[in-house]
Amino acid sequence: MSLLQTSRQGSVLLLHVSNPPVNGLSFALRTALMHALDGAEAAPDVLAVVIHGGAKAFSGGADIREFGQPQALAQPNLPSLCARLDEMSKPVVAAIEGLALGGGLELALACHYRVVQAKAQIGLPEVNLGLLPGAGGTQRFPRAVGLATALKLIPQGRLVRAQELAALPAQRLFDDVVAEAGDGAVLAAAVALAQRIQALRPLPRLRDQTVAPDAEAEAQALAASEGLPYPAPLACVQAVRGAASLPFEDGIRAERAGFEGLLHSPESAALRHVFFAERAAGKVPGVEADTPRARIQSVGVVGAGTMGQGIALACAQAGLPVQLVEPDAAARARALSQLDRHWVAQVEKGRLSADKAQTARQLMTVTERLGDLAQADLLIEAVYEDMALKQAVFREMDAIAKPEALLASNTSTLDMDALAQVTQRPDQVLGLHFFSPAAVMKLLEVVRGAATSPTALASALAFGKQIGKTCVVAGNADGFIGNRMVDRYLEQALFLLDEGCTPQQVDQAIEAWGLAMGPFRMIDMAGNDVSWRVRQQRAKDGKLRRAQPLADRLCELGRFGQKAGGGWYDYDGREARPSKAVAALIAAHREQMGRPARTVGAEEIVDRLLLALGIEGERLLAEGVALRASDIDLVYVLGYGFPRWKGGPMFELARRGEGAVAALRGAFAAVAHDDAAFWAPVH
Repeated sequence: MSLLQTSRQGSVLLLHVSNPPVNGLSFALRTALMHALDGAEAAPDVLAVVIHGGAKAFSGGADIREFGQPQALAQPNLPSLCARLDEMSKPVVAAIEGLALGGGLELALACHYRVVQAKAQIGLPEVNLGLLPGAGGTQRFPRAVGLATALKLIPQGRLVRAQELAALPAQRLFDDVVAEAGDGAVLAAAVALAQRIQALRPLPRLRDQTVAPDAEAEAQALAASEGLPYPAPLACVQAVRGAASLPFEDGIRAERAGFEGLLHSPESAALRHVFFAERAAGKVPGVEADTPRARIQSVGVVGAGTMGQGIALACAQAGLPVQLVEPDAAARARALSQLDRHWVAQVEKGRLSADKAQTARQLMTVTERLGDLAQADLLIEAVYEDMALKQAVFREMDAIAKPEALLASNTSTLDMDALAQVTQRPDQVLGLHFFSPAAVMKLLEVVRGAATSPTALASALAFGKQIGKTCVVAGNADGFIGNRMVDRYLEQALFLLDEGCTPQQVDQAIEAWGLAMGPFRMIDMAGNDVSWRVRQQRAKDGKLRRAQPLADRLCELGRFGQKAGGGWYDYDGREARPSKAVAALIAAHREQMGRPARTVGAEEIVDRLLLALGIEGERLLAEGVALRASDIDLVYVLGYGFPRWKGGPMFELARRGEGAVAALRGAFAAVAHDDAAFWAPVH
């Protein structure tokens, strides 16, 4: 099918854009549009042009399939196409439905008139890729909606409904807003407008409008952007300010220079890497478009602890009926109280309306009987990390669940095959490893066991999407992707304590580099007792890779973290404070080791922690536990607070280069009490 189809309604030429899924502005489509505009200009019987893209999208902007390719910037590029629209002697109307984002909105802004469906999504989200709009968006959009609105939306990459922008006083963005959706109402309105105005002159161009300065809006936008750790938001603010302070052509030149500078920045490269990682993660060998999928219409969750509650909340908030099973009366009462507090807090914080909270609450039932899950399509076990306990729960779930139901475990470390083997349906068993807080965190590790069928895997991936999660498929290995890597990360953090660091020194170094939370604050938040139980289980199974006596002693003192008022830090609420008790514990540990403290710089701390993640990631790839390096990066960005603008641990390893990484491997392998074999290259 042609990317651009033409038709006529009298003297109006209709240009229908057709480049699924979101009408990305590819080189071929830009070329076709340019030729069609030239043809319309030359045709005496064409008096007006309407550009439309159908109900799903006017255009979502650049065609992501061309990112990083020469054709992405080849002539005619988008700035040239927008300049051609400026030069047209005949009116051009944009008929906008679905969405007009990024370059798609810039194309519409260069048209003379715009007709929009009220609920269409509008925005310039380039900042989320570390860029700024590069085809006039920072110059035309402020002229259409005012400087204050442009400074709120562009540097934050916010998307808004068309009706919200149409309500602005003195807006020049839309000439007609159509309430109806579908059935050609927007296109009909655009054609009617084109017929009415085809003889009107001069043609209205946003470039010819002026925008008033707004010192207060500029100051607020600058303050919000200057403290951010990557340059795109501030560059967006500076470009938008040019709309009020520079002639249009000068503003366009400044915008383009800013765009090209950001295009080559490391932050933009990292953000684009994560963008593509999110799209690649859904491509799983063995799962095709025609792979059968079970419909998940009801869910059962076994265990009403923190994770069980979070999983149930994630399902209910996505509109799925869910039953939460907790046999213990005290634990059940505690869960009900905590869930009630959650709903109240969500409404008070404005995250949910009272009606939506009530609807979600009604979708959730808390029960003491596992047998109540007999008709659930998916049963998720969320009890303690103890193999014997989990196997007992799986036997019970298998016995009561309907034959076609899927059985899943929320285990973060245990062997999924050992759980599947105690059931009569190992092909319908897999891991669904949620991250805490489960109702909030976007990541869902989907663990494929040896017997997991393609249908079960495809159904689990569809379920993850249904509840708003980004799924990454992992093979069955101790800790899967995320926790196996974090074990090596925490191991290095503990080695640094052995050598002379304090917990706060380690945390401050990696947080200054960009991580949201250092290893010791992270484990305190998760609960030191959780990893302690994992180590005990591994020791019982003969799978403990390396003892961690210092961490064990901390737990023996009852310092389980934030929830206990003390872990690697002392806590006043959520505020972490250096602990004298922990300092004494570390000093005694070093003395017992016979290891004097040395000064360790922040650079070494960061290098040891980041390379530990990346090198364990290489092993996961070599073993086939992770499908691709970008999946590993996605796990760390979405699940562990790794900054998007740093790209992830595998991206960081590649950024540093083989030579630099090899030198650090050798240096760290030479540390006496470290694990030299760990730092050796993967063969």
